Amino acid sequence: MNQNRRELLRIATVMGLAITAGILKPGMALAADWNASGFDAKSLDDALKAIGASGAAVSADISVTGPDIAENGAVVPVTVTSNAPKTEYMAILVEKNPNPLSAAFTIPEGTEAVIGTRVKMGGTSNVHALVKADGKWLIASKEIKVTLGGCGG
Repeated sequence: MNQNRRELLRIATVMGLAITAGILKPGMALAADWNASGFDAKSLDDALKAIGASGAAVSADISVTGPDIAENGAVVPVTVTSNAPKTEYMAILVEKNPNPLSAAFTIPEGTEAVIGTRVKMGGTSNVHALVKADGKWLIASKEIKVTLGGCGG
């Protein structure tokens, strides 16, 4: 418990210094564009509708990288890269998960549009990278096979 308090204090100090130095703006530190309905959606189509991205076009400017086979679905590394100009939003959706929207990121102007994280996968599924760039929705996909499910599988 004491170590958790120290870690929280350390994070708060770093965030405070970054805000004071002007590196971060207070609104950037919060999830300003939180879309609860997107994360609560039970199907890929419902998640895309909640985000406002129905009809996203497949694009070669977007890439999804991850293992071809993940031995543990609880921690699957996924990286999304967008070469589309004016990328402003990126999301990772795991098609066969109980809640497909796994992660969403607002990309500040002038930022390199690359995100990497670990997602939980219940089983073999297509992983979709959804990108909003210059007002257009773009998507790319990759199938990742999972040998041990992470969502109760």
